[in-house]
Amino acid sequence: MIEGVKVKTLKAIPDERGHLMELLRSDDQEFFIQFGQVYMTTAYPGVVKAWHYHKRQTDNFAVVHGMMKVVLYDNRPNSPTHGEVNEFFMGIHNPVLLQIPPLVLHGFKCIGETEGVVVNIPTTLYNYKAPDEHRIDPHSKEIPYDWAIKEG
Repeated sequence: MIEGVKVKTLKAIPDERGHLMELLRSDDQEFFIQFGQVYMTTAYPGVVKAWHYHKRQTDNFAVVHGMMKVVLYDNRPNSPTHGEVNEFFMGIHNPVLLQIPPLVLHGFKCIGETEGVVVNIPTTLYNYKAPDEHRIDPHSKEIPYDWAIKEG
């Protein structure tokens, strides 16, 4: 596992009306750092949204609808896990919270038959004038990862 990345199994609490699932609590000492904002983003089946990273922000991803393959790449030169790639299959069949530290490149691909929905709870507010958002082409040869489906 890439250094600094954390995974928390989420628990759905069902009843006859539906279900509730807590994603992140301020009293969760292992995961909660600070609150910036909450937002959602989606991807249609087969769409890749990658690569990006933040210099200051920690992301807390949960896939609340559909299935996503979330991929991380450790490009931090002084990290003991430099060059490591991690894949996480997240969503309806695997409800988890994925904490992504600053400077770790990440992206996702919708692998379900319907639009996938990611909720992110980053530690900082989005700054419209100076965004902490840095991007690399999803098919860049700088990153040793192929988004194609791996059959067989």
